[in-house]
Amino acid sequence: MGDRKRVVILGGGFAGVYTAIALEKAIGRDSDVEVVLVSRENYLVFQPMLPEVISGSIGITDVVSPIRRLVKRTQLHMRDVEAIDLERKVVVANPGFRPQPHLIRYDHLVLALGSVTDFRGMRGLAEHAFPFKNLVDALALRNHAIRAIRESAIESDPAFRRELLTFVVAGGGFSGVEAVAELNDFVRGLARSFPTIDPKEIRVVLLHAGDRILPEMAPNLALFAQKILARRGVEIRFNARLEAATSGAAVLKGGERIATHTLVSTVPAFPHPLLEALPLPKGRGGRLKATAEMQVEGTTDVWALGDCALVPMINGELAPPTAQHAIRQAAVAAHNIVATLRGGPRRTFTFTGLGKMGALGHRSAVAEVFGIKISGLLAWFMWRTIYLFKMPGWGRRVKVASAWALDLVLPPDIVELRFGASRGMSQEHFEPGEDVFHEGDVGDRIYHVLTGQAEVLRQRNGADELVALLGPGDWFGEGALLNETTRGATVRCRLDLDVLSLPKKEFAVLAASLPDVRRSFDQILEKRGLNKDGWPRPVPNPLAGAPAGGAPSG
Repeated sequence: MGDRKRVVILGGGFAGVYTAIALEKAIGRDSDVEVVLVSRENYLVFQPMLPEVISGSIGITDVVSPIRRLVKRTQLHMRDVEAIDLERKVVVANPGFRPQPHLIRYDHLVLALGSVTDFRGMRGLAEHAFPFKNLVDALALRNHAIRAIRESAIESDPAFRRELLTFVVAGGGFSGVEAVAELNDFVRGLARSFPTIDPKEIRVVLLHAGDRILPEMAPNLALFAQKILARRGVEIRFNARLEAATSGAAVLKGGERIATHTLVSTVPAFPHPLLEALPLPKGRGGRLKATAEMQVEGTTDVWALGDCALVPMINGELAPPTAQHAIRQAAVAAHNIVATLRGGPRRTFTFTGLGKMGALGHRSAVAEVFGIKISGLLAWFMWRTIYLFKMPGWGRRVKVASAWALDLVLPPDIVELRFGASRGMSQEHFEPGEDVFHEGDVGDRIYHVLTGQAEVLRQRNGADELVALLGPGDWFGEGALLNETTRGATVRCRLDLDVLSLPKKEFAVLAASLPDVRRSFDQILEKRGLNKDGWPRPVPNPLAGAPAGGAPSG
């Protein structure tokens, strides 16, 4: 390595990748500067087109570009960053094949970690809401929507069928509006392939905490978007703030519940959690304070840009977290890093934006370019043309253009990609009055109570009989799995309930491989007074003085 200086860039989004591209151009081939890019993925996601993955307007991989083809002289470390030591000038990343810390020394550090979906303070969203930030999120949502439509076509329970055919998107900004537009077009088009589904049964809801959607755009364009969505069957709920989520409902502030098994949340994003621990100046929302030269305030070797930074513009405002701003910040950061290493004048960030555009699906969009407001088909054509030429690489552009051309004449692809991975141990949230499972259900999981309280009920003479209460530390649901029977009771949430659940397959492996585990649960069944079929015997009513726990296993 000798005296070569190393610039380490953290983040594989627009800000990070385009900083690496600009650095390669600035330093040339024979250089004394080494560039390292640390990204958890080996591709760059073209975010503006991500919603079109839901509907299949473009191919799944058409929206991504391999980083290696964009930056050929940059070292790519495909890693998650675990820690940053500013004093030692070392980045700690997760191990690869060998279980050893991956340490990356740097002379200059570029923080372009972007933002993450943060559900803090929102009950159950982390467990039950679909985020919409990356390609995996878009693909998961698409597969889930296909499954919901497919299952509803053969569902005989009208109430459950309505839940399957209800799709809720929270957030009326660009991300939420574009996602709900594509999702609405997709599920309604998909339903035409199932004769048993009446299109009128489908309900698509957009929740927005404000009094108008697309607050980033001019009021008349936002109103146009609102009318277009409403005309296509989207139910827009204003001043409706999402507060919690369960596997079967979106819970609004005030207690209203919308029964659904598809909830997409585009809640405001927050900077990467790693930044919280860094002793660097931060401002609104925990974002790093950067100068107009992209340096973190008070530092000489740390740079910040993109969604995780507060970058001042010449008009006195802060740069919005958009791709067009991140790309131009990257050029400024790269120039100034090279100027710092080799000497020379620095540049400042002077870009204020070219405009804003938002797609509404079905060949419609809204756009505000150089102060000119456009809507409808013309805006949609501009949206596609501009973003097509912004995609990195001609190969990607040709693929997307071809997909768009075929989409005009061919029906949407309805293939559901099932990767075979089972839903392993997971955390679930339930709201008061919601059932975890019902008496007579198939036993498919066991549960461990983390917080909250649940009541165990069984049917007697046509009414629910309270058998026991469950609290933190209690297990339930193992009887049906061990004895291979249906559920012997109904478990219903009494107070906000969080549980860990383990599926039957994994539990069976544990019980078969570890005899002590099986014996422990057999002892629990015996202690609770269950017969060999797993059905509960009468036990004292906990409301009459019996302690919580001691519930039948279900």
